[in-house]
Amino acid sequence: MRKLILAAASIAALTFVGPASAQSPIVLKFSHVVATNTPKGQAAEKFKELAEKYTGGKVKVEVYPNSQLYKDKEELEALQLGAVQMLAPSNSKFGPIGVKEFEVFDLPYILPDLKTLRKVTDGPLGAQLLKKLDSKGMTGLAYWDNGFKQMSANKKLVAPSDYKGLKFRIQSSKVLEAQFRSLGAIPQVMAFSEVYQALQTGVVDGQENTWSNIYTQKMHEVQKYITETNHGYIGYVVVVNKKFWDGLPADIREQLDKAMKEATAYGNSQSAKENEDALAEIKKSGKSEIVKLTPEQDEAMRKAMLPVYKDVAPRVGQPLIDEFLKETGRGPMN
Repeated sequence: MRKLILAAASIAALTFVGPASAQSPIVLKFSHVVATNTPKGQAAEKFKELAEKYTGGKVKVEVYPNSQLYKDKEELEALQLGAVQMLAPSNSKFGPIGVKEFEVFDLPYILPDLKTLRKVTDGPLGAQLLKKLDSKGMTGLAYWDNGFKQMSANKKLVAPSDYKGLKFRIQSSKVLEAQFRSLGAIPQVMAFSEVYQALQTGVVDGQENTWSNIYTQKMHEVQKYITETNHGYIGYVVVVNKKFWDGLPADIREQLDKAMKEATAYGNSQSAKENEDALAEIKKSGKSEIVKLTPEQDEAMRKAMLPVYKDVAPRVGQPLIDEFLKETGRGPMN
């Protein structure tokens, strides 16, 4: 696969040869792993529309959804090599390439609501994290929401003991590994595009995801129960190949920045609505039973996951965790 990515990178290098002309627009390939009708998919399409509009056609944005170009594990390498110019990976994916700080977003119950999230991502802390991507050959442009995660399985999940021995699909994240091990479950790293089949065939017993991802990937059709936990957050960082970005004419970069800001506002406003609509459709389908936790059950889940903070502090950084808790004003138990 690396040879294929290198070959694609060589072709991409030939595609961008300098300032655009009417005859040869700058091609910006934007690859992502989810469906077009998800919050990320819609934001990507909005960016394409606005980027082409504001640059007067000097930039052509090609959007490739649903892992058409690269699967989860391949896309960041493809970006670093220049085979693709823009991605919107989940926060979890930066840990394996050495930017472990982004895994702080994976800590259970660290973000209580979207208002608090905006305080983090739109403030100095969010900017500080984006800056850490420079050394990896990429420039961080924006934070996009997906939403808060729910737990699903073919077994009703209401207490920490219900998770014991079950195999759960996770993204590649040491924090998520620690989260499921704290519940006695067995975490299994798997590409997003492979989850439906793995659930259908019993390769894994359950998974965690947002309502919109569960619905658009039809996971509710192969899971008997979905527990409304809101225990974690899935968000994305829009990144662009740094060499490509720095090589753009200043006016083009400014117009693309404007398009990204507007696409971000649009996508994030859509996220909550998409999750509400997806939940309604899942309920209407009758294929999964939605389980609501009592306050006592919710507190038991929070208590069970509390050791994760201590377990991953050496990896993510205790000072960063403390900064997050200071910004959010709460921890996993309040």
